Amino acid sequence: MKGYNKPIIIILAILLADQAIKTWVKTNMFIGQEYQLIKNIAIIHFTENNGMAFGMEFGGDIGKLVLSIFRILAVTGIGYGLHFLIKHKYHRGLIMNVALIFAGALGNIIDSVFYGVIYKYASIFHGRVVDMFYFPLFQGHFPSWFPVWGGEEYIFFRPVFNVADASISVGVIMILIYQKVYFKEEMKEEPSINSEIVED
Repeated sequence: MKGYNKPIIIILAILLADQAIKTWVKTNMFIGQEYQLIKNIAIIHFTENNGMAFGMEFGGDIGKLVLSIFRILAVTGIGYGLHFLIKHKYHRGLIMNVALIFAGALGNIIDSVFYGVIYKYASIFHGRVVDMFYFPLFQGHFPSWFPVWGGEEYIFFRPVFNVADASISVGVIMILIYQKVYFKEEMKEEPSINSEIVED
C-alpha cells in the first residue's frame, strides 16, 4: 500500500467535501436561490445540469445515459492510470494531480448515476449534477469591432461549478504547467533510444 496513502486521502477528502456541500445545497436551497458571500462577485447559486462540467449539455435522455456511461468508463480508465503511475513510481506531483482528476470525475458520477434515485426525480444514470459556486468577478460588453461577439455582454467567470469541477480543473492545469517536470525522465530516455538505433 506504500505510495497509495496520500492519493487515497486526497480522493476521499475531495469526495467528502464535494458530496457534503452538494447534499447541503440540495436539501436546503431551491433551484435558482442564491447566497451572497461577497456581494456580486462570490455567490452560492443553486443550479443543476444534465450534462458535463460547468453546465455544458449533451442532449436528451439518450445523451444523458450515454454521458453517464462514458463517465463511468472514463473514471475507470483514470483509476487504472493512477494505479499504474503509483506502481511505477512516477513523479509525486503527477500522481497527486491525477488523484484530483479522479476524485472530481468520481464526485460528478455519483450525482449523475444516483441522485435521480436518491432524490426521487429520475431513474438510475439520469441524475443531475449539482452546481453552486458562481464568481462573476467582472462584466461588460465586447467592443463592436470584436470578432463574433462584438457588442455582446460578457461575464467572467460565467459558469457555475462545484468542488468536483474545481478538482478536475486544478489537476489538469497543474499537469499542463508542470508537464516538463513530471515527464522529464521519459524525455531524457528518448535520445538514448534514438542513439542506439543510429549506432546499430
